[in-house]
Amino acid sequence: MVGHRLTAYTIDSEAALRDLLGEPTAIVRAKLGDRLNHLTRRFVECSPFVCIATCDAEGRCDVSPRGDPAGFVRVLDEATLLIPERPGNRIADTLCNILANGRVGLLFVVPGVGDTLRVNGRATLVTDADLLAPCAVEGKVPRLGILVDIEAAFTHCSKAFLRSQLWDPARFVDRSALPTNGEIMKVLNGDHFDAAQYDAERAARYARREGFY
Repeated sequence: MVGHRLTAYTIDSEAALRDLLGEPTAIVRAKLGDRLNHLTRRFVECSPFVCIATCDAEGRCDVSPRGDPAGFVRVLDEATLLIPERPGNRIADTLCNILANGRVGLLFVVPGVGDTLRVNGRATLVTDADLLAPCAVEGKVPRLGILVDIEAAFTHCSKAFLRSQLWDPARFVDRSALPTNGEIMKVLNGDHFDAAQYDAERAARYARREGFY
């Protein structure tokens, strides 16, 4: 176990974990569904942001954000979602993982709302032009989409958002308090890397919305 490198006080079995945490209550278990309903689908329809968790064939995990105008994830029916794939950096961790291991976990976030919606299921990459046509933004139809067959859907309580005070504007961090992407790239690539130029060119591309759709 990785944790053994730092401490011998680790949890190594579900029995030991349950001894520490206890069991979920009946009401918590009751919120788990195997599909959306007319109420939980509202979280998908109002969400402009979703995190996608995937895993490759060796068990290495990845979480990637997706964002667009609210409702960009289409509810095709109570058991099926379609996530349009927009242009990115072409590393394609999420997409490659889906090809290797179709299981996905989704977390839908709605701005200003503490409760989230979690969806687990199996994903397939699709290129169906008719299916993807309604996903067009700024006149651009995505060439690829992630079709998710829902196996579990349930709301997650707001404790994490309340503890973190995530939506409190007084807690917002000024971007200048953190290193720029160019500065991080310079650490990775050496002093010859021009961080200022990288940041300026990146900002210009974003201002032009280049590569957004």
